Formats: sequence, structure tokens, C-alpha cells
Amino acid sequence: METSKILVGYLVYVPVIIGMTFFVSRTLFKNGKIFMLDIFNGQEEIAHSTNKLFEVGFYLLNLGFGLYILEVNSYGFEDTYQNLIEIFSGKIGGFSIYLGVMLFFNLILFFRGRRKSKRPDYRKIKLENPNV
Repeated sequence: METSKILVGYLVYVPVIIGMTFFVSRTLFKNGKIFMLDIFNGQEEIAHSTNKLFEVGFYLLNLGFGLYILEVNSYGFEDTYQNLIEIFSGKIGGFSIYLGVMLFFNLILFFRGRRKSKRPDYRKIKLENPNV
């Protein structure tokens, strides 16, 4: 495939994955603060810190994966913009599915942490031994 067409594809693809990642991350972690406060029994400082760490990890994983799948191999493809659009729509669609899976994985972690923090035996152990 012609280099200039691939470059155009990259110039569209990279801002799209960055925008999608920031949108999903901002939405997830803005609303996740409530879960973190609940999990950490209102301890705002540790809830905020943990939420920020999750957010940074989310950015690193998702942007890293999006850039990892960036490469375009044009073996057997005609050199047209239609093929370029089809290639990058597949990549963006795959990345969207991946982002959705990561979003639900984080929600599972939030719900699991919340459920575990509400167990009476967990709170009792935590109060008796803060290092657990």
C-alpha cells in the first residue's frame, strides 16, 4: 500500500484510539470514585489514590494495545482508500470491543471489591489485623 495512504490512516487512527480511551477512562473513573469510597469505608485519600492508580493502569494497557495493533500489512490488498478505510475500521472496531471488555473487567473489580468490603468477616479481620 502506498506510504502516504498508510500515513493518512495512522493520522486518523491514533487520535481516534486516544480519544476513545480518554472518554471511556474519564467516564469509568469519574463514576468509580463512589465505588472506591464505599470499598474503603469513606477513607477519601486511599480511595482517590487507588482510583488514580487504576486509571493510570487503564490508560497504559489500552493505549499500549491500541498502538500495538497499529501496524498495517497490505499483503494482497489493492492500493485504494477503500481498502485503507476497511483495514482501519476493522482495527478501530476491534479496539472498541477490547475497550468494552476492559470496561466490564474494571466494573467487575469494583463490584467484587465492594462485595468483599461489605462482608462482616472481612471487616472484622481488617479491624483486628490492619496488615491483611
